[in-house]
Amino acid sequence: MRKIVFATNNQHKLDEIRSILGEGFHIVSLRNIGCDVDIPETAGTLEGNALQKAAYVYEHYGLSCFADDTGLEVEALGGAPGVFSARYAGGEGHDSEANMQKLLRELGENDNRRAQFRTVIALIQKEEHGEGKKELSFEGIVKGQITREKSGAEGFGYDPIFQPDGYDQTFAELGMEIKNKISHRARAVQKLAEWLLEDEK
Repeated sequence: MRKIVFATNNQHKLDEIRSILGEGFHIVSLRNIGCDVDIPETAGTLEGNALQKAAYVYEHYGLSCFADDTGLEVEALGGAPGVFSARYAGGEGHDSEANMQKLLRELGENDNRRAQFRTVIALIQKEEHGEGKKELSFEGIVKGQITREKSGAEGFGYDPIFQPDGYDQTFAELGMEIKNKISHRARAVQKLAEWLLEDEK
């Protein structure tokens, strides 16, 4: 069974990845390998941040690793908050409520509510033979719109104000089961899973 590190300690993300990849892979968290460092995310893009996290683990622990970064990109705001989505409102920590309120204020009465969630997964994989490594990235996008007010209690982040195309409810109203099938992260993970499973053959 191939061991791969997922550069996260988010149990929800770990469970989701493990269920998609199945029994053929041993997916471990940062905590499982004894990494309690808050890996910096200082790149200016989602791709850069994901690669930064995966590279840290590969360089310090010598293990194949993948990492993800996600951003909400709002058309009328020029793609903001984007890479700053988790800390859009500033301050310490990830204050989802403050982030949502700032976004709704910034949009105001603008009728263009188009937006998309985008997840990028970076994978750094040790070559089975030799010293080389492979670096790949996988992207998942779900398009939709920003609602004018919050709705729904499930999910996290911007879920209560994001309504995906083809649905008349927000991510927070649809619930995790549906969200996990159609979300940006699910789509990126599916691409990662397909590549890993094909590479195993």
